[in-house]
Amino acid sequence: MEEREAIARLKRGDIGGLEVLVRRYQVQAVRAATLIVRDREIAEDIVQSAFLRAYERIDQFDAGRPFGPWFLRSVVNDAVKAAARRRRQVPLEAGSAREEASPADLLADPNPGPADLAEAAETRQAVLAALDRLPPAQRAAIVLRYYLGLSEAEMADELACPPGTVKWRLHAARKRLRSLLRPLLSGTSEPRC
Repeated sequence: MEEREAIARLKRGDIGGLEVLVRRYQVQAVRAATLIVRDREIAEDIVQSAFLRAYERIDQFDAGRPFGPWFLRSVVNDAVKAAARRRRQVPLEAGSAREEASPADLLADPNPGPADLAEAAETRQAVLAALDRLPPAQRAAIVLRYYLGLSEAEMADELACPPGTVKWRLHAARKRLRSLLRPLLSGTSEPRC
């Protein structure tokens, strides 16, 4: 069953249509939410709630448009809100939930040597730590642009904010990341962000 047929089934009240959409978007949605909230379990809860809300509000969806951006916008917005709530709370423990695949993991050499593995692990930890230090809205902008691959115009449309706001968030996030990662970059050429 294709996406349009699944949406038509949902609009008729048949929850069976949701299965196709879950299979198609769950992994991407969980990864995006995890990059923002930095906790896999919370990300999975956010995505599950977003799928249920999509089912409940499917009548508001324009079937002439792709489902993915509409759904992922909901996931990202919920993740930003959850990250902001978490930032105000003091964590009781640190650790295992932060061990997630990152965009750098997806680009890694499939046969790296020991030195490459050690360097990649150090870089990954530095980038994740730097992302953690960004405000949730800026972290979301980085995820939308560089993980989900949305253009600035698509981001503005999906976040329902002016293009200038998107550009400012990206600019501020890249500037802050550059500053946070400067020690890691010493001795190498400055990356283009």
